[in-house]
Amino acid sequence: MDKLHAMRVFVRVVETNSFTRAAETLGLPRASVTTTIQNLEAALGTRLLQRTTRKLNLTLDGAAYLEGATRILSDLEEVESSFTSTRKAPRGRLRVDMSGSIGRLLLIPALPEFHAKYPDIEIMIGLSDRPIDLIQEGVDCVLRAGDLQDSSLIGRRVGAFRPITCASPDYLARHGLPTTLEDLERHTAVNYFTRTGKLYGLHFERDGESLEVAMKGKVSVNDADAYVTCGVEGLGIVQPARFMALPHLRDGALIEILSDWRPPLVPISALYPHNRHLSPKVRVFVDWVAELFERCPLMQGEDILPDCGEKLGKRAKPARKAAAPPNVLEDAADSNLCVV
Repeated sequence: MDKLHAMRVFVRVVETNSFTRAAETLGLPRASVTTTIQNLEAALGTRLLQRTTRKLNLTLDGAAYLEGATRILSDLEEVESSFTSTRKAPRGRLRVDMSGSIGRLLLIPALPEFHAKYPDIEIMIGLSDRPIDLIQEGVDCVLRAGDLQDSSLIGRRVGAFRPITCASPDYLARHGLPTTLEDLERHTAVNYFTRTGKLYGLHFERDGESLEVAMKGKVSVNDADAYVTCGVEGLGIVQPARFMALPHLRDGALIEILSDWRPPLVPISALYPHNRHLSPKVRVFVDWVAELFERCPLMQGEDILPDCGEKLGKRAKPARKAAAPPNVLEDAADSNLCVV
């Protein structure tokens, strides 16, 4: 029996809490995974897992074996990567997940550059607006916005963006231009709601003071592109990510308001499970994303619009065309979800 292979299979079964999902993420037949675990238990002379129809539970021996196996596999991967990373380019399939707006506007257009540097990496990109269980779904890395609170993940900040408060000329012509936060009491917002139904207010800061303003509104949405479109159509004040609002600001479909009260910066982090060694392919991807965002002041929280802004504006659709797919980034805590 290949003990290292058996360790990998056992650890993945525990991580996914499923023989079937473990087989899928490892690219093995389910019967092979079952046989490997049975042979491992026979070789050790003890039961590692208690199986029920709904879930798997570790025995005391299984918990001890998991701790040792995880440490051994992590040490082995670190030793191997210290040699291979300097002599062989990263390769293999990389599964990542991010919001549609980040993927559609920033990362996917730059993928030719990434593949020119790392031609042996195959990227599977998931664009989603939901929390991801990285281990159970076999995802290597996710990009998330906001103040993250999931202690099971390790994060590296790769950028930040600043939202912008704006409204359409039609809305402002009908309701007037707000010049103070108190004026917002007489205005309507397009409200954004989270997956739990909680409404997400407008956020402002100035001179060290931070405020959240709950706004009345006739329309609430849970999709970032729909949120921007509602603003363009004059349904209320909106506060989207600046890089999403950029084309509409340029063509006059949206106008910035209350510029002396700026929304706070929203960090973007690359996250991966804490119990996994950072593989070379994940490392180079995260490094590349950080470099990509560093070249774009919009993704460093600045307001100036150089090359990356020009590209965003050119790629954008006209103001009143149909919206693109969902573009919501959320962190592990639903209360910190950000409209991007």
